[in-house]
Amino acid sequence: MRIVYVNGEYLPEDEAKVSIFDRGFLMADGVYEVTSVLDGKLIDFEGHAIRLSRSLNELAMRNPISKDDLLEVHRELVRLNEIDEGLIYLQVTRGSDGDRDFAFPDPETTEPTIVLFTQSKPGLADSPAAKKGAKIISIEDIRWGRRDIKTVQLLYPSMGKMMAKKAGCDDAWMVEDGFVTEGTSNNAYIVKGNKIVTRALSNDILHGITRAAVLRFAKEAQMEVEERNFTIDEAKAADEAFTTSASAFVMPVVEIDGVMLGDGTPGRIAPRLREIYLDEMRKAAV
Repeated sequence: MRIVYVNGEYLPEDEAKVSIFDRGFLMADGVYEVTSVLDGKLIDFEGHAIRLSRSLNELAMRNPISKDDLLEVHRELVRLNEIDEGLIYLQVTRGSDGDRDFAFPDPETTEPTIVLFTQSKPGLADSPAAKKGAKIISIEDIRWGRRDIKTVQLLYPSMGKMMAKKAGCDDAWMVEDGFVTEGTSNNAYIVKGNKIVTRALSNDILHGITRAAVLRFAKEAQMEVEERNFTIDEAKAADEAFTTSASAFVMPVVEIDGVMLGDGTPGRIAPRLREIYLDEMRKAAV
């Protein structure tokens, strides 16, 4: 049985409880982060901690834990649950003042709720899916306008995953005003020639922690990177495509809306970036 962390306590998962009046449950009034674990160490913890603080600040939500203490909780959960490869999910909500109201409760008298739990994922780095590549569909992006805040409002991305599954595919890319924003749980990229193209940062997409690292490594490897909007038709005509996320790292895309990219297998750039990312992040893991 997993040991989880709830509001300062390490508990067996079947003993963990939060209030039915918690605003994360009633209003999706919360934010989250997912940090990968490889070789029993945390991947890019610093980036996730910084983004967590940003998300909380954007929602005027108090951070209930210091970065040092948060690191210790992550490490203790890895130890207690004997995680070699896997994920740590973290969620902070605005908490509960004992009832339901649209207005925020007083932050001076209402403690935020903080929850963390592990997911063991043996073989996470050596994923067969990354060798095969993903098939995706395109769907309309109808989410709210602040996708840069990593909130727990994940209903539409979940619906997008299910649309893809129904179509016999692996994931969906969302399209707004004719341009790809991002995947349901990842940032999106295309490759034409030796140029990597991805949407620039704004309120329209999540500021991916893995995205930042991969683009840095790409530039260090003398790969050309262009941050701009691109269309689904442009993506279908690309030499290759891929996504990045904390849990899948760099995932090649081999088909978009039934159109095969290249010969239908992962190209040259995405697998190389995945290799570089895993090598470098393992070296820097804490």
